[in-house]
Amino acid sequence: MSQRLNLIVLGKQGAGKGTQSTVLAERYAIPHVSTGDILRNAVAAGSELGQQVESILHAGDLVNDELVNQLVRERFKEADAQKGVVLDGFPRTIGQAEALEEMLGDDGIKLCINLDVPTELVTQRLSSRRVCQECGATYKDTDVEAISGTCSACGGDVIQRTDDYPDAIRKRLETYERDTEPLLKFYGARGLLVTVDGDQRPNEVTDEIMKLVHERGLA
Repeated sequence: MSQRLNLIVLGKQGAGKGTQSTVLAERYAIPHVSTGDILRNAVAAGSELGQQVESILHAGDLVNDELVNQLVRERFKEADAQKGVVLDGFPRTIGQAEALEEMLGDDGIKLCINLDVPTELVTQRLSSRRVCQECGATYKDTDVEAISGTCSACGGDVIQRTDDYPDAIRKRLETYERDTEPLLKFYGARGLLVTVDGDQRPNEVTDEIMKLVHERGLA
């Protein structure tokens, strides 16, 4: 078995994917690869691919699978990704999952972790979320940073993103069910899917994930 530890974290928006991906990346010394970060970095770098992404996002459209796949493929070539990655936000569709298999070859995905959280709870989490426009730090609407509108980490403006409004949340969850839930069957059929109760304290979710990783002899 390849020693490269490639993990996928799936779940509805607001399920805690970012939190758990960050912890797993630190624990296993592999990068947390977020599609959102890849897109933002590509735009900031001003590369040819980044310019394509910027024009698509500026038009309010979704970045297509082909372009996302190219960006992810390039990310995998970087030095820090040679021991594995924690994927957050990719793949989103069956097409992306099939492209991922081709990219990784024998290294493959070792485990796909599905964070199961009720829709009502993720809706509540998202609607109460506030985000720093500068550094991306997140807060609850009851936090002093959200109330004051100023990030304690960098001093940037803390806002409620438009895609965290109720109507936008509903549309995002509908998109998830349509495009991403089929991935559960895709990875389940390959014996790679495990489901973790995401309605626990973050450290309890982490402990459960770590246990599953170790039970499979992956780390």
